[in-house]
Amino acid sequence: MRSEHYQLLLKKYWGYDDFRGIQREIIESIMAGRDTLGLMPTGGGKSITFQVPALAQEGVCIVITPLIALMKDQVQNLRKRGIKAAAIHSGLSHDELLITLDNAVFGAVKLLYVSPERLTSDIFLTKLQHMRVSFICVDEAHCISQWGYDFRPSYLQIAEIRRLLPDAPVLALTATATPAVVSDIQQRLAFKQENVFRMSFERKNLAYVVRHAEDKFDELLHILNNLKGSAIVYARSRERTKEFAELLCKAGLQATYFHAGLDNAVKDQRQRDWQADKVRIMVATNAFGMGIDKPDVRIVAHIDCPSSIEAYFQEAGRAGRDGQKAYAVLLYNPSDQHKLEKRINDTFPPLDYVRQVYEHLAYFYQVGVGSGYNAIFEFNIELFCKTYHHFPIQVVSALKILNRAGYIDFTEEEDNQARVKFILERDDLYRLKENSPNEERLITALLRNYSGLFNDYRYIDEAYLAQLIGVSRPQVYMLLKGLSQKRIINFIPQKRTPYVRYMQRREEQEHLHFPKEVYDDLRTRFSERIKAMIDYATSEGICRSRLLLDYFGETRTKDCGQCDVCVSLKNNQKQVDLAAEAILQLLSDGKERPITALRSINMPYEYIDEALNELQMEERIAVVDGYISLN
Repeated sequence: MRSEHYQLLLKKYWGYDDFRGIQREIIESIMAGRDTLGLMPTGGGKSITFQVPALAQEGVCIVITPLIALMKDQVQNLRKRGIKAAAIHSGLSHDELLITLDNAVFGAVKLLYVSPERLTSDIFLTKLQHMRVSFICVDEAHCISQWGYDFRPSYLQIAEIRRLLPDAPVLALTATATPAVVSDIQQRLAFKQENVFRMSFERKNLAYVVRHAEDKFDELLHILNNLKGSAIVYARSRERTKEFAELLCKAGLQATYFHAGLDNAVKDQRQRDWQADKVRIMVATNAFGMGIDKPDVRIVAHIDCPSSIEAYFQEAGRAGRDGQKAYAVLLYNPSDQHKLEKRINDTFPPLDYVRQVYEHLAYFYQVGVGSGYNAIFEFNIELFCKTYHHFPIQVVSALKILNRAGYIDFTEEEDNQARVKFILERDDLYRLKENSPNEERLITALLRNYSGLFNDYRYIDEAYLAQLIGVSRPQVYMLLKGLSQKRIINFIPQKRTPYVRYMQRREEQEHLHFPKEVYDDLRTRFSERIKAMIDYATSEGICRSRLLLDYFGETRTKDCGQCDVCVSLKNNQKQVDLAAEAILQLLSDGKERPITALRSINMPYEYIDEALNELQMEERIAVVDGYISLN
């Protein structure tokens, strides 16, 4: 197929005249049937590289992505453009899952988005073997590498899909990968041969700044008052997002906060308000940002250091995606180094502690030695920690280590979609007199769009219902709660619940074995990432942009000229140049003077000393036996 055809598809469905960066090369590579890895920074247009070739070929493209919210958003946007897209995730009912898979089998879907956890379900694997698959796209491909900063064990299942579809090429995409991760991605995805397309990660419009500040809020307020435009402020904990948002509001700025623990309706509303510029500042944990398409963010500030350069680079990269000048600011003080180093033990607690958590888990669920295989339990972390006097952060880390070692399967946050079941019989609904007009419209929408509501619970989409009846999603949530209180329906709100499943019969804790690649190697790599983050924050002599790009293997770079280090060096050079002029002025009459005469120059000594060295190297002056003179 000729390259012009891809351009016609781009124009028809997206309205763009031509491709950007390495988009065309990636598309031509995957269309030629070659396994392909594309490295593209945030905002580089990754989605075009798999959506265009999916349309250009027969069959369905399987898109694997871990972000359910992003998956739903992309499917909705594609459908608006007239492109047949669908998604498979934990929120679908069994009937909806079957219909979606059958549509893919019969050619009614061009792009099928799948969460990695769904890849190994029996029903998906069975239906997959009847699909005509054009190629497999792995988004956020760094998640497959244990050397990466965001490893997800569920991604390892992709190798099984490759085995079932040996003729379907794979397109892997990521915005953050070190050279070691680039190599590991290709190995784990069983690339037939190495094939990498790299787009420079340099952001010429983005000024990276580190501010050393004892009072971080005071410094943040100063920055936000002096720079205009939309802003994201990243904090490490949920508590700090609320604390800083409230402080900013008290200081007269428009701010709100966002974290994974908020109700989905609240998160959706806050995100919409921020994107519509009703709120200027979003204070958030790293749960905010993936898939956020707001190009005019002028400031991304971090009040806490991320645990890796990869995470910082990705979050900072959400600023200035419109190409206009923007700032990525990291607020840092000496206590941050201790906090960063503490995360090593928090993330990789001693193995004796991991064994203890395993033992307490068995007590918690009353699982005896030699039993428990395949048993699954809802995990109440607050109760577990209270019962056995643990801290949540270390417990979650221990469970992840046990997960990697194959003893348990720990699902940290299984997204359970909202469910509804009618309590009243259908005839009784028509006799109700006291419902509000919105409640009546909601009942009608439920009955028209979901079957079997009188027999069993059915998953519902609150956003879709809001669209149907012309209200906001939070209003739908309140209407459902109201109908539940009236005993018209049973309503189970959407919630995120952790689960633990035993993958082996329970062992005695002293018999637990943790291979080097499961613990020691990963702890070492994590420590290296922490050190790289500290080095970035504390370096004062190397351009920030060069430091970041060098970390990702880009060595042919030059100083950006706009980070705090470059600006400081420029200012220093100006002072040195002024000192040099003063020295030359002092010697302009041609007379020899003692070097102590330089004390008459009213400038800091370090600039005078540097100027003296430069003038000597340029052979414009001579220094002999404590006297200076013009050459």
